[in-house]
Amino acid sequence: MNLKWMIYGANGYTGRLIAVEAQKRGLQPILAGRNRESIETMAAETGFDSLVFDLGDKSAVKKALEGVSIVLHCAGPFSATSQVMIEACLEKSCHYLDITGEISVFANAQQQSDAAKRADVVLMPGVGFDVVPTDCLAATLVRALPAATKMALAFDSGSQMSPGTAKTSVEMLATGGCVRQDGKLKWVPLAWKTREILFEHRKRLAVTIPWGDVFTAYISTGVANIEVYMSAPPSAILRMKRLRMLQPILSLQWLQNKIKRRIEKSITGPDASERQNSRMQLWGEVKSADGRVVSATMITPDGYDVTVMASLGIVEYLLEQQVEGGFYTPSLLMGADYATSLPGISLKINS
Repeated sequence: MNLKWMIYGANGYTGRLIAVEAQKRGLQPILAGRNRESIETMAAETGFDSLVFDLGDKSAVKKALEGVSIVLHCAGPFSATSQVMIEACLEKSCHYLDITGEISVFANAQQQSDAAKRADVVLMPGVGFDVVPTDCLAATLVRALPAATKMALAFDSGSQMSPGTAKTSVEMLATGGCVRQDGKLKWVPLAWKTREILFEHRKRLAVTIPWGDVFTAYISTGVANIEVYMSAPPSAILRMKRLRMLQPILSLQWLQNKIKRRIEKSITGPDASERQNSRMQLWGEVKSADGRVVSATMITPDGYDVTVMASLGIVEYLLEQQVEGGFYTPSLLMGADYATSLPGISLKINS
């Protein structure tokens, strides 16, 4: 089997972390991106091969994927960058992975599942903290309560954002919230609902957000009603509600670009010490029509460290296994227990 694989966006915050860990594991990715200086510097430091190309040049993208078996795409926002890479992967019979949490990207990839089956290509966005732990949590809950008709998921994080995550969050502010009702996506206002959630170590107020599981958990479990929450102080929730009035303005491209340029200058992402001292708390609950309830909590390392571990574990799996092409969620490809197989992740089920 061809063992050549690529990290595109390897010079970004998360791409760098993945490249460093890949070297520790003895893996040999091709480092790729559009910034020649930073990509070639990284290649010299690691001894990895490198390629420089811009996603705006479709022919260059397809040429770069010649002989490559897997792309781990780390250059967001993925709403703007994923489709050109997916198209090239389908044409060149190359598995596509990315680290998105954007609903639109999951939906777009899932719509191309038949094409992926014909090309024998795995399409799997969301191989990092978005959405590996929560997707496995969702699948575990439904395994415990197969009759579940409603699901709520939540996370509590004190971690800083990387520049890429911050820019994606700006795009989400412009689109509002999203939930799943009766199997269909429903777009709702920002901060649509709030509720108190008992995580493993503390109770927190949380607010609905358009997290990727609104899309993927339905594919993974068939549960037709899904809400995803993030813990936040009341003052932050109030600001989110006030932003509802500004949504038409926030969607203007020039303003989006201005905010993103400011993010690039002011946000660097957490350093190694901050990540080491950070823990993420996840919570999930499913309910059946007859009133039965099962809940669970999960604790993970910092989200960026989870992204590194989870994404590379999936790359290694695809390098070693023959997998039928099509659209996959993490739990559908790797199983509901994949998250808890990763170092530092624990799960507690309450029924």
